[in-house]
Amino acid sequence: MMLQAALDGFNVGSDSIIQAAKFGLLSGDAPTTLDLDALRLHNLIEHDASISRQDFALGDNLHFNETIFSTLANANPGVDYYNATSAAQVQRDRLSISLATNPNITNTPKEFLLRTRESALYLSIMGNPVTGVAPKEFVQIFFREERMPIEEGWKRSNITITAETMNDMEGIIIDNSDWTPTQLCEDLVLGPTLTI
Repeated sequence: MMLQAALDGFNVGSDSIIQAAKFGLLSGDAPTTLDLDALRLHNLIEHDASISRQDFALGDNLHFNETIFSTLANANPGVDYYNATSAAQVQRDRLSISLATNPNITNTPKEFLLRTRESALYLSIMGNPVTGVAPKEFVQIFFREERMPIEEGWKRSNITITAETMNDMEGIIIDNSDWTPTQLCEDLVLGPTLTI
């Protein structure tokens, strides 16, 4: 049902979100229900250096945080869009802030890949899934108001967004984020009561 909703609502193919969907279902106690509050479970799908939420060790990692979001909101000055290069700079800047303020940061390859896929997804869903160019207005409404900017002119892409369509965007983000892990592995979180 979740994968079909992503396809119907955003034209996002299952291959690009299957892991997030699985992790989302694992985050709660009900195996067939996605609980948005449960998504705050640290190190499953929730991660440090978010572009819109506070780090787990520093406070509220569930609700939108305007101060944290300002890194993205103020990115790519002088133009009215975000792209993969600006997304990489936002990731770099948010990680730098988290490294400076969070002594318990988790920054492994898993978190980096999650952040990169999330960035490619917001660019693809809110903008052009081929070029990765997304209007700032659409992205900001999506994050700040937690709604689709339909009234402002957003339309569902005619191109299905897949892992393949996001490959180039993700490559640009990876190449421009100057990322280095601070640890190579972490506890493996498999649900609210299972960590190995």
